[in-house]
Amino acid sequence: MPAPAAAAAAAAIPAHSFKLIPTALFPRPLLRRLRFATTAAAASVPSFEDAPPPPPQQEARSASYFPKKNQTLELECESLAYKGKGVCKVSGTGFVVLCDRALPGERFVGRVTRRKGNYAEVTKLRTISPHRDVVDAPCEYASYCGGCKTQNLLYEAQVRAKEQQVRELIIHVGKFPDNDPEFPAMMKPIVPCDIQFHYRNKMEFSFGSQRWLPRELFEEDRDDTENHALGLHAPGFFDKVLNVNKCLLQSDPANKVLAAVQDCWRDSQLGLSPYDVHSHAGFLKHLMLRTGRDIETGQLEVMVNFVTSSYKPELLKPLVEKITSFPEVVSVVNNVNTSVGNTSAGEEEYTLHGKSTITETLRGLTFQISANSFFQTNTWQAEVLYKLIEECAGLRGDGSEIVLDLFCGTGTIGLTLARRVRHVYGYEVVAQAISDARVNAKLNGITNATFIQGDLNKIDANFGSNFPKPDIVISDPNRPGMHLKLIKFLLKLKAQRIIYVSCNPATCARDLEYLCHGVREQNIEGCYKLKSVQPVDMFPHTPHIECVCLLELC
Repeated sequence: MPAPAAAAAAAAIPAHSFKLIPTALFPRPLLRRLRFATTAAAASVPSFEDAPPPPPQQEARSASYFPKKNQTLELECESLAYKGKGVCKVSGTGFVVLCDRALPGERFVGRVTRRKGNYAEVTKLRTISPHRDVVDAPCEYASYCGGCKTQNLLYEAQVRAKEQQVRELIIHVGKFPDNDPEFPAMMKPIVPCDIQFHYRNKMEFSFGSQRWLPRELFEEDRDDTENHALGLHAPGFFDKVLNVNKCLLQSDPANKVLAAVQDCWRDSQLGLSPYDVHSHAGFLKHLMLRTGRDIETGQLEVMVNFVTSSYKPELLKPLVEKITSFPEVVSVVNNVNTSVGNTSAGEEEYTLHGKSTITETLRGLTFQISANSFFQTNTWQAEVLYKLIEECAGLRGDGSEIVLDLFCGTGTIGLTLARRVRHVYGYEVVAQAISDARVNAKLNGITNATFIQGDLNKIDANFGSNFPKPDIVISDPNRPGMHLKLIKFLLKLKAQRIIYVSCNPATCARDLEYLCHGVREQNIEGCYKLKSVQPVDMFPHTPHIECVCLLELC
């Protein structure tokens, strides 16, 4: 999973050969229901499905209404849409606008910044009255950082909003009617996260030559000699960085390292310079901090990864000496990335201190984590997530099942099941992830797991010829979901169970529709029944939602 600022950025869903979802932020069926809600319904802030049908004259009026760019409007936020944008309506029209950082029940003045299809986006100018579940955000950067957008919303209200978003997408995009008698049992209540701060085991900060300051602090904090920054990209900017001294999502030892680096990296005597994305000059690109756990002692251990534009270990030596004074820092590596892109993965990696990996435990297994390997970002909640996956698998207990693990990453899901099944076959496009999966299997003495590198978006007619028919398919795709080629393969394969793990409920709902209802335009018939949808909050204070869905062959 991505770092907060990057994770909060809206990622477009590629069409591939799919039937399009009009927007990843807000599915069109849901937009239509919102758009034609009555003024009375808007005033009472109902749930979407309770909105009564509008009178004909209002429908015509809202269909013809469209606010102008830069127009200011007084609005009330009704709820949160997917990715955390507030859903509001223009009074008297039913016209829908979306506003970042608007929260349910909040009345505010907003300025129209963008017209997009049949809705508009606004920027909040000032709050008239706060939202109904307001709390004080403990983080000083909460109002400006793109990560914790809902930190000032009561946590119970956060999970209610996420559960509602998943429900709406399953109904309107997946086309699973909520009036079906089986729907209440199928749509499970969200599993909250018991730990709401310091839950991230990985954070990536950027060095920048242009420090970003919020408008209200610009004059009082402006210092032309301190334009360099280390922190998170300001929302909407690829070249400006919000300076961050402490992040409440990462561990305390990681915050000590961040503070230590902040304390000295600007010292002109060290000769360090931040990378400039415009001129492509400069040395320091990123600071990645990963937290694991010593297997023997259970103590936290930290890996520090400096991403630089070239290999100059002598420049990093003062920083390395400073941060290795913390006993938790057991690994310092240097990824050298000479490209002009913003990625933190390097072409070369050097170990500057200690070991090249750290370890973590999950479901009784030990995992070795390198600087660039994928691992579930919230270890605590990953235990909950993987337990739910195991329950959905419904293993017979005789060790006879074959498991096909698609988009397996470093093999964490498949390996947690391996000791209770006959064999696990994992597929993943990233070569390093497959290498890590094989190392993790060996580390845990697991011999009945085979990991294969392959692009699941480009499978051909021969795919499936080198493994037996599985009893269980686990699919954990990235945000764009599954390619139609893979969905066709699964419909032909007809495994008894599919467990679909998703970090994007919009594409998840679309893929569930295809697997259960088929694709009429291409004469593809579905053959699965959706048995359960379980939302899981993996990332408190952010708009992201994980889902575990169980499908059984009809």
